[in-house]
Amino acid sequence: MGPPMNRPSGGDAVPDFPQTMGHPRPLWMLFMTEFWERFAFYGMRWALTLYIVAEFYAGSGEGEAPAARVYGAYLALVYAAAIIGGYIADRVIGYQRSILLGAVVMSAGLFMIAYPDQTVFHIGLATVIAGNGLFKPNISTMVGKLYSPTDERRDSGFTLFYMGINAGALIAPLLTGWLAAKVFGTDAMPDYKVVFIASGIGMLISLAWFWFGRRQLGIVGRPLEGAENKGRVLWVLLFVLASVPVYYFLLAIDAAMLQWILTAMFLILCGMIVVEGFREGKVARDRSIAMLIIFVFNVLFWCFFEQAGSSFNFLADKIVNRDFGGWIFPVGWFQSVNSLAIITFAPILAWLWLRMGKRNPSIPRKFGIGLIFNGLAFLLLMFALSSLVNAAGLIPFWTLFMVYVIQSIGELCLSPIGLSMTTKLAPSKLVGFAMGGWFLSTGIGNNLSGIFASHVSGDTGMTVASAQAGYTQGFWILLIGGVILFLIAPLIQRLMHGVK
Repeated sequence: MGPPMNRPSGGDAVPDFPQTMGHPRPLWMLFMTEFWERFAFYGMRWALTLYIVAEFYAGSGEGEAPAARVYGAYLALVYAAAIIGGYIADRVIGYQRSILLGAVVMSAGLFMIAYPDQTVFHIGLATVIAGNGLFKPNISTMVGKLYSPTDERRDSGFTLFYMGINAGALIAPLLTGWLAAKVFGTDAMPDYKVVFIASGIGMLISLAWFWFGRRQLGIVGRPLEGAENKGRVLWVLLFVLASVPVYYFLLAIDAAMLQWILTAMFLILCGMIVVEGFREGKVARDRSIAMLIIFVFNVLFWCFFEQAGSSFNFLADKIVNRDFGGWIFPVGWFQSVNSLAIITFAPILAWLWLRMGKRNPSIPRKFGIGLIFNGLAFLLLMFALSSLVNAAGLIPFWTLFMVYVIQSIGELCLSPIGLSMTTKLAPSKLVGFAMGGWFLSTGIGNNLSGIFASHVSGDTGMTVASAQAGYTQGFWILLIGGVILFLIAPLIQRLMHGVK
């Protein structure tokens, strides 16, 4: 039996949970479950492109472009799979079972990619995608189900959960980077396989944490009435296993072809949202159009932000001076700078928006600021690659470090408000579908990030000249995009009909 139910006015039934530190006790269980899942995800993410080049292209620069395209496609498909996983949890087996099944599948995939065979590696990546689709969207939904819609602690609870995400993302690259370069390998020849094994172990810890802690949730996240049959879990598992070859195929095809597929999906989704907006009236129509305009700029942001795991890795490995008097700063550790910056600057920006009061920038202007900060990071790289290259052909360590910091400030202006904005602007009958559109727009940006990174590396691998040319192009695209969004922000704001 779960805890007794109380029914807050105007909301869904929410159990009367015991409280720990002012929040429902299951929040802390979900916090640690997500911590270890993010440890697994970010622990392996930094090593993917470097491993592909080292293992399957014998370290040749010719492997950088295909590695970047695989990385972009992988991230894009992770977001696309989240749409399917959310539907399965909603309609078929419930959230608790989706999370458990997703964790099992992800763990298997992470251990598979440690096997030094290119086919097994790609099957492993496809398996991680399939498992992540069941896990990632549903654990966030579970947090929301711990609070009634009118509970004032709701935003605070999500903030704490977000800190769990960033804590896992902060620690994972530090530990796995140290294991790869200092314990099992060397700075010159890191042992990337141990990174994937460590990530697999992290995912197993996440699975165990949720398995033993899920009793705290009571009825929250259990299957809908009439759908308790455990045979459904077997059918979903068979469906997930059948989806692995599909993801494998999408990883293997040309990134440009995948881009066409994702774009077609996005256009169909946009069309359905606009049609529903017209049905619901002028206000719903205008808000739908405003939301879709912002989705397009969201694609642009993530295309360049996600250089973090692809071209910035090659930059760090080949062109950044990481030598501190004989001690070499591991490449993977750069990936922790984003989380460190998020944890540092999130409360500062939250205070700043509050302090600005009525002068607080509108949603489209905040998106514009995010794009411009992303562009400023590329401007710093342009300067470093043109004016700060030393005799050994290396740029100073601090430049790439600050690139991650500047990008993180841009992310804070854009990412936290995206999901909230979508729920407010979408037609009432298609809110979940529109949320899928938000994730899909992010996924399209991620696939484009791999295509862009492959251009930066070229056919023979990244050089100072190729990096400078590519990042200069990135700066101008982001700057122009940010300025355009700033200029049309008043129009978008009018289309939003008072949504803040």
